[in-house]
Amino acid sequence: MDLMTQRFPAPFPPPFADSWGDDEFGLWAEFTLRSGHGSATQRLRWIEPGSFRMGSPENEPERNSDEGPQHWVTLTRGFWLADTACPQALWQAVMGANPSRFQGDPQRPVELVSWHEVQGFLRALEKLLPGCEAALPTEAQWEYACRAGSETPFSFGGNVTPEQVNYDGNHPYAGGAKGWFREETVPVKSLPANAWGLYEMHGNVLEWCADGPRAYDEWAQQDPTGPVSGDEGARRAIRGGSWNDLAWGARSAPRNAYPPGVRNDDLGFRLSLRSIEPGQVPAPVQGRPGRPAAPGGRQPR
Repeated sequence: MDLMTQRFPAPFPPPFADSWGDDEFGLWAEFTLRSGHGSATQRLRWIEPGSFRMGSPENEPERNSDEGPQHWVTLTRGFWLADTACPQALWQAVMGANPSRFQGDPQRPVELVSWHEVQGFLRALEKLLPGCEAALPTEAQWEYACRAGSETPFSFGGNVTPEQVNYDGNHPYAGGAKGWFREETVPVKSLPANAWGLYEMHGNVLEWCADGPRAYDEWAQQDPTGPVSGDEGARRAIRGGSWNDLAWGARSAPRNAYPPGVRNDDLGFRLSLRSIEPGQVPAPVQGRPGRPAAPGGRQPR
């Protein structure tokens, strides 16, 4: 099956969906969970297959060496990605407890959760959403979704302000003006979404990825992953920056990794879902433009 025939999910609507639709950002589907511990609704966005340049160019201000060399990555399969970091309400509804430091609003992102604990959440969620496989995005999937077709340091452009991203405003990016340092998380969907309808990919909380960090080289890659098995203590990638980070750390390209048992008050996650039930690829939604295979119409080397 080529990229064109994979542009739309099979089946659609996916088995987890209570409601679904198509808007200016693309296809969406959402589920609502109700349990003895509370209720929560989570919307997911269909992230179409495509190609992008992963990492940062050598002339990007304040870059780290592990962000390069920049290279083309092609993702051959689309995936459903939550439009927000997992909120405390959803964690509570699934797990029956709220470990977070910053409480008071159930729509704040959950934090103080380890990678291992997130795996427990994903397995519990699968039992509540039959026909679905729950996962974290890989580091490549995460950056593809964060960039949303952009090649600038941030999906919003060459710089950001605290009105767009929750970071330590005392430390702006690349000569920008100082701004607000909130010193805490904000509820999800408090700040503008990127071009693909994903909120707070930059800042607020760092997000766990499925895999560990891989070494970059200049060669084009297809569906790359870092280490995903082996030592239970192997580090896992974290991306996105947080409320406690300097602005440079909230760019699309910065990389870090923690042992999977780490819990921090600036570290959460964003879930991905894949249907495991057979289905038919639907006809393309009329009037919805497709995304180019690579930014600006360029193809991978």
